[in-house]
Amino acid sequence: MNKAFVKESDADDDDAEGAALAAAIPAGAKNYITPAGYKAIKDELLHLIDVERPEVVKVVHWAASNGDRSENGDYIYGKRRLREIDRRIRFLTKRMDSAFVVDPSVHHGNDQVFFGATVTYLNKAGEEHTVTIVGVDELDPLKGKISWVSPVARALTKAREGDLITLHTPLGVDELEIVSVEYPEPQEG
Repeated sequence: MNKAFVKESDADDDDAEGAALAAAIPAGAKNYITPAGYKAIKDELLHLIDVERPEVVKVVHWAASNGDRSENGDYIYGKRRLREIDRRIRFLTKRMDSAFVVDPSVHHGNDQVFFGATVTYLNKAGEEHTVTIVGVDELDPLKGKISWVSPVARALTKAREGDLITLHTPLGVDELEIVSVEYPEPQEG
């Protein structure tokens, strides 16, 4: 197959991935992240640099020593994996550089909702939900971690336990009653 049809562009993927997350952060706003989220990004970056990349480099080196590279699957897929790893390393480095770490434990004992709060609320139907407000790089809706820029988080922010707030959704207006607001305990050290 002609290489013109299989050439991949690292820059296009970097731009697409970065643009998607950048679009999630309002213009002029900081890229807020919790200390745990920052540590997770740093751990992934170090793992890629110290473990995964060196292993793939060994495989590519071995495959290259076998001769003809044009039909050498280990070489071709190894080089592709190296590009993916390098792309992810660049992306994580950019995210760490733009991150603004906010420690939610400074609000421990507070009943008002700010970044990093774990909030339990009841909707109009009486269903109870618990969410933790985190940065765009650490959101995980299946585990109840929502981005601080999400509509629910924006509606909850600055409210207090016992407050009724209005949430505008595509399905209409919902009323949320805040049952509890919790923050992690400050770490000693």
